[in-house]
Amino acid sequence: MSKDTNSLAHTTWNCKYHIVFAPKYRRQVIYGKIKKDIGEILRTLCERKGVEIIDATACKDHVHMLVSIPPKLSVSAFVGYLKGKSSLMIFDRHANLKYRYGNRKFWCTGYYVDTVGRNKKVIEQYIRNQIQDDIVAEQLSMMEYLDPFTGEEVKKKKRK
Repeated sequence: MSKDTNSLAHTTWNCKYHIVFAPKYRRQVIYGKIKKDIGEILRTLCERKGVEIIDATACKDHVHMLVSIPPKLSVSAFVGYLKGKSSLMIFDRHANLKYRYGNRKFWCTGYYVDTVGRNKKVIEQYIRNQIQDDIVAEQLSMMEYLDPFTGEEVKKKKRK
């Protein structure tokens, strides 16, 4: 068995997905404390469902996740759970957002999902480079020192 496969009692699987979703109206609100909280919330919800986060990045107006979802969960059911529960948890932590999102739905209704097969490395690299691309494109000066998904310190990249 390769290191990419997982197993349960009677099942062996390798189900990886690239999922992208955004806040309602593509509002650019994922910064600072809210970014850290969103990372913690998504990590907690994934752990509860037995979903492994392989890589993830929270950009200012969308989230990229590369996840391994057990076959007992459908992708749509998982994304619905993730977005629904995280919305409630975000509003509990950041009550001031309720006024901008009246119906307590933080995320827009749609999402993008793609299966990951042979191009896993390319997608991992794409997700890792999203923040760097935003910084270059928008000349953002903000630097995150903790990865919101892992809680680990982010190494500063040298600019060319």
